[in-house]
Amino acid sequence: MRPFTYTRAKDPLAAIKLLGGNPNARFLAGGTNLLDLMKEDVERPTALIDISELGLTDIKTITAGTNKGGISMGGLGRNTDAANHPLIRQNYPLLTQAILAGASGQIRNMATNGGNLLQRTRCQYFYEVAMPCNKREPGTGCGALEGINRMHAIFGWSDKCVAVYPSDMAVALAALDAVVKVRNAAGQEHSIPFADFHRLPGDKPEQDTNLMHGELITAIELPQNRFADKSYYLKVRDRASYAFALVSVAAALETQGNTIRQARIAMGGVAHKPWRALKAEQMLIGKEATTENFKQAADAEMADAKPLEHNKFKVELGNRSIVLALQMAMNGGKA
Repeated sequence: MRPFTYTRAKDPLAAIKLLGGNPNARFLAGGTNLLDLMKEDVERPTALIDISELGLTDIKTITAGTNKGGISMGGLGRNTDAANHPLIRQNYPLLTQAILAGASGQIRNMATNGGNLLQRTRCQYFYEVAMPCNKREPGTGCGALEGINRMHAIFGWSDKCVAVYPSDMAVALAALDAVVKVRNAAGQEHSIPFADFHRLPGDKPEQDTNLMHGELITAIELPQNRFADKSYYLKVRDRASYAFALVSVAAALETQGNTIRQARIAMGGVAHKPWRALKAEQMLIGKEATTENFKQAADAEMADAKPLEHNKFKVELGNRSIVLALQMAMNGGKA
């Protein structure tokens, strides 16, 4: 690990100013991802700004604004507290399921909500500093493109990067139309719709999100919905123990009788960001909640997949996972 300075911030604005004044500084909250990257010499910050004591941990009902009636989760709240909070369990069980599927209890106790969103890819070429990686060192190439790419993207990739985004929590947040609240160096707060928070690789795979350097995630807001009774998070992985998803699906339905009024489907393990299955969602609106309609919606979504040499299995796996997640959601999470 390389030398760095350490500063404990006393308030959010001070933290933002400290970070903004140094392009090689990083915020340190739970540290469950950043410290690993530093040990592997992937991340090389010259300064760490500890923000773990800034507060920003409340989970509460939103009483004003466009998301009135929804829930706000502090950006520095712990994943454990989010997963176990009564407001989340009762109104957004999909989020609880995703967080619990994502990591061990020890990691959930340390990891923060904002930090979870900022996880970097677990691509082996990104972690191996002897290999080319445009995400780690722009312009060096993508080792996974012609390499061992079993775990990699089937949607949204470019010739610059085929890595996938690892968070389970974020897949559920994408399906729930979450909003990320951000404070900038001027002390002003603005909102980023979750669909716009993470980026596809394009020509700049080193930029994971649309968060600017020096900006701080203060909260994540969840709008009100009617998905609580019919939602499910399905994660398919190589082992039953904690592992990153080959494919995951967050599915949520609002129905009237057996007719689907609204559908939300997001996928993990298939793209550089949580992948909203918009074609599948649109196909389901107004349809009967039947296995045949679920299959047609899944077929429509997966038709646009572009698998690599070693991950063609993800197309069929994604198809079956969408169908199963929708079936489980329709049954209230029961087989």
